Amino acid sequence: MSQLIAPSLLSADFANLQRDIEMINSSAADWFHIDVMDGLFVPNISFGFPVIQHIKKHASKPLDVHLMIVDPDRFIDEFKNVGADVLTVHYEACNHLHRTVQRIKSLGMGAGVSLNPHTPVSLLEDILPDTDLILIMSVNPGFGGQKFIENTYKKVSELKNMIIKTGAKTLIEVDGGVDLNNARKLIDAGADVLVAGSFVFKSTQPSKTIEELKNA
Repeated sequence: MSQLIAPSLLSADFANLQRDIEMINSSAADWFHIDVMDGLFVPNISFGFPVIQHIKKHASKPLDVHLMIVDPDRFIDEFKNVGADVLTVHYEACNHLHRTVQRIKSLGMGAGVSLNPHTPVSLLEDILPDTDLILIMSVNPGFGGQKFIENTYKKVSELKNMIIKTGAKTLIEVDGGVDLNNARKLIDAGADVLVAGSFVFKSTQPSKTIEELKNA
C-alpha cells in the first residue's frame, strides 16, 4: 500500500485555518493530523474542542487526533463527539492502557498508542493486537519544527517486526521532523503513515510538497 500522508495542523496558519483545511482537502493528503496539548503532559497548549469541531465541519478527510494530555480517559467521549476518526493516546499517560484502547474502539474510532522518543517499542507487545495505530514520536512532543531523532528508524523497524510476528494489522505512524530527506527511509523501515507539519506548511507550494511525500 502507498504510504498515508497526514499534514499536521499544528503548523498551519491559524489566521487562515479554513484556507489550509481546503488546501488539504484538495491535496493528495489522506488524513488531517491534529495535536491536542494540555500544557501538563507537554509544555504547550493547542486545539480545544470548538476548533476540532470546526475542522470536522469543513474537512473531507478523516481526523487523526493525537492526545498529548494527562488522563486522556476523561475526554474520550468528547473527542468522538467533535469528530475524531482515529484517537491516539500516549503510553506514558495511561495507567490502564488496555481499558483506554477498548473504550476508544467501542465508540467506533480507530485506537492509537503513541510512544515518546525514550520509550522502547517492546513495551507494546501485549497491547499491540488491540491497536489500529502506533505513533512513534521522532521528536520530543510539544513543539513543531524540531530536528528528527535518528534512532526512530530502529524503533520503526523493531515495531514492524513485532507487528508481523503477532499478525496484527496495526499501522505505524511517524511524527516529527519528517521531510523528503527521511521519508523513504522511514517507509523502508516499515512506516505506513507520515505526519508532516512545518515541512508542508512552510513550503511555498504545500500541495506539491504533500504530493512529493506521497510519492517518496
